[in-house]
Amino acid sequence: MQENKHREEMEKDTLIKVSGMYKDWFLDYASYVILERAIPAVSDGLKPVQRRILHSMKELDDGRYNKVANIVGHTMQYHPHGDVSITDALVQVGQKNLLIDTQGNWGNTLTGDNAAAARYIEARLSKFALEVVYNSKITEWQLSYDGRKNEPISLPVKFPLLLVQGAEGIAVGLSTKILPHNFNELIQASIQYLKGRPFKLYPDFLTGGRIDIQNYKDGIRGSRVKIRAKIEIKDKKTLLIKEIPYSTTTGSLIDSIIKANDKGKIKIKKIEDNTSAEVEILIHLPNEISPDKTLRALYAFTNCEVSLSPLGCVIIDNKPQFIGVSEILKISTNLTVELHRKELTVKFNELQSQLHYAILEKIFIENKIYSAIENQVTWEGVLRTIHNGLKPFSKKFIREVTSEDLINLTEIKIRRISKYDSDKSNKRIESLKESLKQIRYDLDNLTEYVIKYFQHLKTVYGKALLRKSIIEVFDDVDAKKVVARNIKLYVNRKDGFIGTGMRKFEYVSDCSDIDDIIVITETGKMRVVKVDSKVFIGNNIIHVSVFNKGDERTIYNLIYRDGASGISHIKRFPITGLTRDKEYDLTKGSPKSKILYLSVNPNGEAEIVNVILRSTRNIRKTRFEYDFSQVALTSRGARGRQLTKQSINKIVLKSEGKSTLKARKLWFDPVVNRLNVDARGQLLGEFEGGDKIVQLHNDRELILMSPNLDLHFTKTPLHLRKYNPRDKATVVYHNPAKSAYYIKLFDLSGIKKSTEIIPEKCTLNYMTFEEAPTLRVKFRKQRNKPLLDDLIVDVESEVSQKSFSAMGRILSKSRIHSINIESSVEEQESTSADKNPDSKSEESIQSEISNEGVQGKIPFID
Repeated sequence: MQENKHREEMEKDTLIKVSGMYKDWFLDYASYVILERAIPAVSDGLKPVQRRILHSMKELDDGRYNKVANIVGHTMQYHPHGDVSITDALVQVGQKNLLIDTQGNWGNTLTGDNAAAARYIEARLSKFALEVVYNSKITEWQLSYDGRKNEPISLPVKFPLLLVQGAEGIAVGLSTKILPHNFNELIQASIQYLKGRPFKLYPDFLTGGRIDIQNYKDGIRGSRVKIRAKIEIKDKKTLLIKEIPYSTTTGSLIDSIIKANDKGKIKIKKIEDNTSAEVEILIHLPNEISPDKTLRALYAFTNCEVSLSPLGCVIIDNKPQFIGVSEILKISTNLTVELHRKELTVKFNELQSQLHYAILEKIFIENKIYSAIENQVTWEGVLRTIHNGLKPFSKKFIREVTSEDLINLTEIKIRRISKYDSDKSNKRIESLKESLKQIRYDLDNLTEYVIKYFQHLKTVYGKALLRKSIIEVFDDVDAKKVVARNIKLYVNRKDGFIGTGMRKFEYVSDCSDIDDIIVITETGKMRVVKVDSKVFIGNNIIHVSVFNKGDERTIYNLIYRDGASGISHIKRFPITGLTRDKEYDLTKGSPKSKILYLSVNPNGEAEIVNVILRSTRNIRKTRFEYDFSQVALTSRGARGRQLTKQSINKIVLKSEGKSTLKARKLWFDPVVNRLNVDARGQLLGEFEGGDKIVQLHNDRELILMSPNLDLHFTKTPLHLRKYNPRDKATVVYHNPAKSAYYIKLFDLSGIKKSTEIIPEKCTLNYMTFEEAPTLRVKFRKQRNKPLLDDLIVDVESEVSQKSFSAMGRILSKSRIHSINIESSVEEQESTSADKNPDSKSEESIQSEISNEGVQGKIPFID
């Protein structure tokens, strides 16, 4: 019993609760990491390791470069965490090109290449650092970790250093991510703050790029910045990346592009990285891949667009606090003002001491007080004699005379006394008084003084630190619109399956793995499902396609029979948004309801249909037509208008209809030779329901067609424009039977679906839709004949308008070299100023963008 009791008492004495250990030791560790390693101080914008590096570099500074290994070794006197952490921190500061001048291979922030070993690279403090960061007379000091050295508690940085460099760190329980800002903009913001005016700050990155700061919110928690690479379309098959987003490297960017290509999100042929001092990444595209669409896909699926979430956590009064960048700038600016006040005060006291001693020295020498001490035999007598000799002049003193002043006077050398120059002394005294007067003025007008200081920094250092990141508002990229559709979708209509793994069934269209598919069955059931290898929907599928959420122009024209009443209803509706995998009913939902007719119209077309009824005794008229344009647009869940109470046998299309929607803009993409509504390529104009486009199909034939988005041109048209029957065309062609060139003018009113505009076996040499052009015709030099002068043809006055089938009149029988539109002097100067050195040769098609479409000029063909 006694032994058990004794054992229990021993266990009680030695028991340590884990909760107590966690509370004390964990909090101690967390505080140490926060204050001594990860989070920067708002006072100087530096983490402890950075502050110790800069302090060590100042101690070693002699104007020459020092080996980084030497700097690291010297810093280890102050920093107890090893050489690796010091080297890494030193390289990071050096790569920002502000506080440290570097020499050697310091790595490449663009490519992510590491710096060379510390023994091979060198560094020294920059002129900016020497001017802004140091002043030992106003620095607060503390003992280093081993008590052998003094190190600064905080460096007297007279600039918002934290915001220009940025900071990132992960501590225990919290982190910080302060984005870098522009040097000049920070100075300007500080000046605005000192003047009591509002200011705004936005990030700026050494890597450049474009940034969207709509949600920056002063860099507080919950804010966000989008950054995009700078991408240019070099030509139809090549994209050029010239700047990359902050936080990425060319390697990580290229990896993300390759992964997106492997997953089928984009299509590229190959990629080249030619980056050295500047970013140059070439992306080569396959044939018929739109560079504009690929550019936007890069933003959607790769690291060409990244999003950063700033988090302003700093140390204030030995405590971590979360504040915005505006508050950080205000604190830094206030500290700068206070540091300047301290500097001026120290300088004032120093100059005042110099003035005081200069006056004492002047009195001591000019009044030969030094001669009165010759008979004194004791030190006390010497000091007393000097003090008594100075008393008559006490009104001239700056302050009371101290024993130290008296001792300093006794140390003046005889040589200096013998060569004493009273005028020179007076000038020095006056100079000191003027300096003190200026300092008093600066202290009384400290805000103005600091503003001038900031302006000085901007003048001296700001020219090389201009903004690199361009601020703009990004258009949201719809991933489903730009993704490469390289998966084939199939449908088994009878059994009700869709999917990408059903190759033996009916092909629907190409799609991507992020697309949604809309499916409608004969019973009126509708679902939107994710692309998969095989998905069951329901028997008798009548419609399946890729679903475009928010599409208000695709209109569904529907006729269905209600299973309960037998009445047939008609309705038109868009489908803009559905919940995935939820079943919807396009009928009233009664059992045995059935869809009798369905058409899906990409531009809101309203066709005319023939409705054929079942023959019964009570029906005299078994057929009638109905125009869908008479049906107003409703929601997909509406019952619709009653079409007939009679039983319908079948419904057939009578004629295609026109769009009932407002006009939409169409563009032509010459890379993939397709029309689009995504603003890619050249604008053709605004199209309403019955509008057409006219194309010069070959050298002889004009084709009139509907602007269908599914239309694919086999090659880039020579001319493509919105059809207007009042437009006039000027044509020059060569007739080999007559050995002559003909010119004619006609309007497009008689053009049909396919119309030949020049006779058979003739060659089209020139065509323009320019209104009333004046043509300059240049001739070829004929052997043994003088070169003919240029022929100027005013088409409007000299060429009669005929029909497109007319031959026209003879222009010339001499061989023509070229035909161009004659421009006015102002137009020529404008064209010369805007001339593109990369423009196509005379032998290629010259096309231009206008609000009327692609107006090409056929190169002259001899």
